[in-house]
Amino acid sequence: MSKIITYGTFDTFHYGHLNLLKRARELGDYLVVALSTDEFNRIKNKEVFHSYKQRKEYLKMLKIVDLIIPETNWEQKEKDIKDNQIDILVMGDDWKGKFDKLNKYCEVRYLPRTKGISSSDIKQCLLKNSKTEQKNRKIN
Repeated sequence: MSKIITYGTFDTFHYGHLNLLKRARELGDYLVVALSTDEFNRIKNKEVFHSYKQRKEYLKMLKIVDLIIPETNWEQKEKDIKDNQIDILVMGDDWKGKFDKLNKYCEVRYLPRTKGISSSDIKQCLLKNSKTEQKNRKIN
């Protein structure tokens, strides 16, 4: 059995996330998702809309995800790979080269991001719409 692992926050879940998870799962028989905890996101200065518990719940609903583990720090990847007997680490290509040192424990693959969608874009759009809505309320 071939095991795959990927890492992420998966906040404001969208089809780009789904595409990454589907492509990762297609590389093997078992997919482990290391989900960034709320505390770790704060360390990364990353603001999330959904709590860890909520994000974990919607990942659990996906048939392609076999196991969800908490991502609590940058350094845990080597231990996760060893503990879960991982064959392939999958990351988005925006991380290209950042995890090559882990090739001594498993194969590292960087998959292209889905064009036209990102959590950052969604958050910016929501913020822009919220500001426009507030401005319109003041005018009316």
